[in-house]
Amino acid sequence: MQVGQIAKLSKIFTQEDVSTFAKLSLDTNPVHLDEDYAKTTIFGRKIIHGFLSGSLISGVIGTLLPGNGAIYLHQDMDFKNPVYVGEIITAIVQVENVKVEKRIAYLSTICVNQDNEVKITGNAVIKY
Repeated sequence: MQVGQIAKLSKIFTQEDVSTFAKLSLDTNPVHLDEDYAKTTIFGRKIIHGFLSGSLISGVIGTLLPGNGAIYLHQDMDFKNPVYVGEIITAIVQVENVKVEKRIAYLSTICVNQDNEVKITGNAVIKY
């Protein structure tokens, strides 16, 4: 792991993904599942669960940077804009600092859509 190293992972979230996540997480908030209800909110339509889109960050860390064996110690996320079904979301992880002797890395994390609109910003600390 080297400072400045970057890895990315992208996914298009479907309504099936949202429904499955709602079942797994027990978060059945109608803003994610009920179009009529969602139309009455500030979003105007259904949005994807923040942690569902943020889970792409875990995908990067667990499979690409550093990959196998990585263990989360900390993650913070600031949700900047809603994510909608059908958007291409890309999680980008960059190494900011490494404590080689402790095998700990400090990472910046961000999720953007296909138009480079920032959806989530944050930081992670991992053991590798």
